[in-house]
Amino acid sequence: MIVYLPPDYGHEDWSRYPVLYLHDGQNVFDSATAFGGVEWGVDETVERLIRKGSLAPMIIVGIYNTGEHRIDEYTPTFDPRQKRGGKANQYGRFIVEELKPFIDRRYRTLAGPEFTGLGGSSLGGLVTLYLGLEYPYIFSKLMVMSPSVWWDYGIILRYVKSLKAKPSTRIWLDIGSKEGRFTPGHVRQLRDILISQGWRLNADLRFKEVRGGQHNERAWARRVGAAIRFLYPKPRKR
Repeated sequence: MIVYLPPDYGHEDWSRYPVLYLHDGQNVFDSATAFGGVEWGVDETVERLIRKGSLAPMIIVGIYNTGEHRIDEYTPTFDPRQKRGGKANQYGRFIVEELKPFIDRRYRTLAGPEFTGLGGSSLGGLVTLYLGLEYPYIFSKLMVMSPSVWWDYGIILRYVKSLKAKPSTRIWLDIGSKEGRFTPGHVRQLRDILISQGWRLNADLRFKEVRGGQHNERAWARRVGAAIRFLYPKPRKR
């Protein structure tokens, strides 16, 4: 785990801050630990937006993946083609029952769901959507980048379609046009199912299809700022 604190965190006013939890924490802040040596640069991006006044100060928690167990923990079901997977529920309980309470005790957070987000890419995008909809009373903001909709024959599509009621969850959903089997068509289908379940495009659902976008850290780094700004709109001054 690694934690980013906003520029004014050390001041004496004891302000509290919204929190965004990101999967694959190795990749989000530091090129020394990032896959292929390419980081998302989330700390620099957020700091720049805060200093420009485009984003309210916030805390970001990078949850490191567990390497060989990443695929199992980031997937909601066992995929017979992959011969593995299905431990997302255990991973979700760890975040909700252990990690988040620790962060809320250790840091000055705004702990309510309206201030708490979850995000990731690829399988991290898949598990973000799944856990976010499993725990709408914990997370109300979901950053779903290039999600692995293909997992277990599109189980996430069936899962979203089976929702009995739409939660008040704000979702950023994106895909690049050059992501191989992470095809725009699958993610468009996911977008359409979300809309059929009550999400409103450009209101509480933002969909972005990036022409030429690839499935890698550099591509996600380019659009993480826009995603965070959508999920955490700066409150209007009265």
